[in-house]
Amino acid sequence: MDLNTLTYLVVGATFALYIGIAIWARASTTGEFYVAGGNIHPVANGMATAADWMSAASFISMAGLIAFNGYGASVFLMGWTGGYVLLAMLLAPYLRKFGKFTVPEFIGERYYSDTARIIAVICLILASVTYVIGQMKGIGVAFSRFLETDYDTGLYVGMGIVFFYAVLGGMKGITYTQIAQYVVLITAYTVPAVFISLHLTGNPLPQLGLGDRLLADGTYLLDKLDQLVVELGFHQYTTQVMGNDLNMFVYTLTLMIGTAGLPHVIMRFFTVRSVKAARSSAGWALIFIALLYTVAPAVGGMARLNLMDTIQTGPVGSPEGNLKYEERPEWFKKWETTGLLKFEDKNGDGRIQYYNDKNPELSQKAEQEWGWKGSELTVDRDIMVLANPEIAGLPNWVIALVVAGGLAAALSTAAGLLLAIASAVSHDLLKGLFMRNMSERAELRASRIAMAGTVLLAGYLGLNPPDFAAGTVAIAFGLAAASLFPAIIMGIFFKHINKEGAIAGMLAGIGVTLFYVFQHKGIMFIPGTAFLGDLPPNWFLGISPNAFGAVGALVNFIVAFLVTKVTSPTPIHIQDLVDDIRVPKGSRTHVEGAH
Repeated sequence: MDLNTLTYLVVGATFALYIGIAIWARASTTGEFYVAGGNIHPVANGMATAADWMSAASFISMAGLIAFNGYGASVFLMGWTGGYVLLAMLLAPYLRKFGKFTVPEFIGERYYSDTARIIAVICLILASVTYVIGQMKGIGVAFSRFLETDYDTGLYVGMGIVFFYAVLGGMKGITYTQIAQYVVLITAYTVPAVFISLHLTGNPLPQLGLGDRLLADGTYLLDKLDQLVVELGFHQYTTQVMGNDLNMFVYTLTLMIGTAGLPHVIMRFFTVRSVKAARSSAGWALIFIALLYTVAPAVGGMARLNLMDTIQTGPVGSPEGNLKYEERPEWFKKWETTGLLKFEDKNGDGRIQYYNDKNPELSQKAEQEWGWKGSELTVDRDIMVLANPEIAGLPNWVIALVVAGGLAAALSTAAGLLLAIASAVSHDLLKGLFMRNMSERAELRASRIAMAGTVLLAGYLGLNPPDFAAGTVAIAFGLAAASLFPAIIMGIFFKHINKEGAIAGMLAGIGVTLFYVFQHKGIMFIPGTAFLGDLPPNWFLGISPNAFGAVGALVNFIVAFLVTKVTSPTPIHIQDLVDDIRVPKGSRTHVEGAH
């Protein structure tokens, strides 16, 4: 069976499954729409959480980042995994015990302020919409390859699918759909990795194959990759860092605390019966997540090696050293139709020159000695996971499975984010503040309208994303890190932080982060500050905008504590509420002076 037919069958079967589940599990109450009725089994919730967590950035972009940034991209592995542990250990059980549907609801009640709740909603929407843009990019990439069309058309089709099953099912439908999506995406991610590892090294475990010897010449895989990329002017794969060491550290920290502040994952812990079940589901989710995250470095490294071996067919600079464009393989032609892989024959020799033309020494040598006029190949790093099985020549059914997995990853997280945004609008703003007498039916309708509007907005922004998928997602994590994470941590562990401190902290944290991100992008939105447009990139200690969230979080903490010191103390009943959140039920004793 040809690849196109097989891909349509596999993807069509998975979509039929998702839509069938959405119809079967359609939410009929707000409790089912927001928290799936609150009785999901911990193992099932762990699997759904893993699917919710492992987005297009994890499935599609992370390995692409590793492929092109080598060791430097380990910030994503360490940051996202460490952040999930932080969430499971420090936040989820306490928020589950508090028993509210949403993060803004927790912040509003803990800080006894409708203003704090509104600011939390704004921060949530900013972070979540930015995150959804990344998912829409992944959806567009996957659908464009699946349908063999341009990226924009692929995105429009993906929007329609997300709109149908997310708006219809709410958290109940999304939960059961995400369980199915996890099975699809983890199978689609690991099976090709096993095949490719066996083909390259003879080792069936990709995690070990990455450090093993190549069957072709007996050299270590990573040594061969280092040699190839250095010859072509790129940084050494195994020692490359993203910026400087401080940026690596701050980037990792931003992803960690941003993870713990993202509302769509926190909401998943309200779908189980108890605090104990929340802890259990967090443990299961970590196991399910690890199945993909431990394989990602191998997928990225092997994808880069396969790509370089395809393009670089002989010694660098030799007449026969580069692939003839007319002899390019079929996978190359198919990805060209998406616009995500582009070739421009700058020197007219009909061969594909792919090298780092920003390397002055190599660029000069390439032009003077080899007649090259610059790198002729543009590769969108988001295509690497989806293209890797085709580059490696794997069977058609494996290629079709990977396409289905990429779509499952993007769709599952997009649905969770859309629900978080819809909940913030309908439950926190309308029901919680402006229309307190709203009926349950009206609230459910408002949630679906809000979700539909978010799909359209995210799709529009996804047509021109501010960065590749994981980069856009990193900005979302930075916004969550700078605004929501400190407010949640202080709300649980610092009972004396008052509403004035929390409000000032959130505004300061997200304000300084947005300023750094947008000033870096050259968008000066503050009158009279145009002179800042001349600042060099990463001007603050070499920290990149995607990594700046940790700095914003530090500003948030400092401002919150300082403002709390000079304003009225937190009411006693709120301090008691914080104590109740942290102390296990039935074990609290009255300590003299506590009241």
